[in-house]
Amino acid sequence: MANIITRIKFGLVLGLALSAAGTHAQRGKIKPVEYTIQLDVVSKGFDSLGYWAHARAGAIPGKIPIVVLTMQKWLSNTNDVFTALNEIRTDDMGKTWTKPVEHALTLGRQKEADGVESGVSDFTPKFHKASGKLLGIGHTVRYAGTKLLDNPARASEWSVYDADKHTWTLRAALKMPDEPRFYNVGGGSTQRVDLPNGNILLPVYYKINANPQATMMLAATVLLCRFDGKNLTYLDHGNELTVPGGRGFAEPSIATCKGVFYLTIRNNDSGYIAVSKDGLHYNKPVTWRFDDGKDLGSYNTQQHWVTHDDGLFLVYTRRGANNDNVFRHRAPLFIAQVDPERLVVIRSTERILAPNTGGRLGNFGVVNVNEKETWVTTAEIMAQGGQQYGADNHVYACRIIWKKPNKSWDTY
Repeated sequence: MANIITRIKFGLVLGLALSAAGTHAQRGKIKPVEYTIQLDVVSKGFDSLGYWAHARAGAIPGKIPIVVLTMQKWLSNTNDVFTALNEIRTDDMGKTWTKPVEHALTLGRQKEADGVESGVSDFTPKFHKASGKLLGIGHTVRYAGTKLLDNPARASEWSVYDADKHTWTLRAALKMPDEPRFYNVGGGSTQRVDLPNGNILLPVYYKINANPQATMMLAATVLLCRFDGKNLTYLDHGNELTVPGGRGFAEPSIATCKGVFYLTIRNNDSGYIAVSKDGLHYNKPVTWRFDDGKDLGSYNTQQHWVTHDDGLFLVYTRRGANNDNVFRHRAPLFIAQVDPERLVVIRSTERILAPNTGGRLGNFGVVNVNEKETWVTTAEIMAQGGQQYGADNHVYACRIIWKKPNKSWDTY
């Protein structure tokens, strides 16, 4: 794996590709942020066991940052059944990567009663500046053999990385208030914000009705947590956000830009955006749209944020991109600048981060590596027929290289 690096340069400086954006930028006072995109293929290929999924990375700061990418195998011919977390790592900015190391003892399955096994999935590592630790957060999954249990008890699961030993601590469940609605709650596939005082804003979603037999209706909220370098503890939570239909809200992700907090949320029918002044309490969510008023077309999958001193970006998949060959239109993977006042995606700034080769790219993560680069990492989740378009379970590092340094890259 160490030497399988393919670099594909998508486009030139943003300004060259956005001649039409100048008019909008002047009218809406949104200045285009310039960058180039470099696509690295970290690995490719899959085996009879399954294929890599949930490829997300965290960066440990240094003269040369250490980027730790976690991922897990999605077992073939199953519905959301995963192996233990694996780790790969680069100490030279992606020139070489280590081979996968499985952390079965600490981030693998644990036996429970009645033949049930629990694990962790949808894991996202991020460096916690106040403690100097790489903290990963996902959520509980429970299986009976190779079957995912329907509506079991669930919690946000966390683990801390030892950068010297290259090990993770035994996963632990975040203790929540003893309320029925929090019996099935998790921070899987979400994007958090770390505050200057070290506290953490962690978006989660949960099943509104505690009855395991009830319809899966979901709500989102943001938790305020404390992390001391060893333990993650709950402090408070914000208002409940949901919407009728489409199972409600799931997989929320948070970002902050110029003192305002933004939450993007998954729904079956559309992506949603909500805004907050304190990071906990949000206004009524509205559907994501382009600046021309048309629906963004992102549905039933996650969106995440990229932030720069001078702008806010959304990363997403959507329909309407000559991509009917992909399940839920989850490729290509797009990035576009957001108008933070109008809460719309500026269509003329949309660019492709990773191409449509028939695999699904909707489960991805974002990491600020240093002031020069932000990476979006993802893996092609294989589907029937995907290989005819070139899919080969590629694990991508989509490198956003800023023309102007992102000085606040390690803030929040």
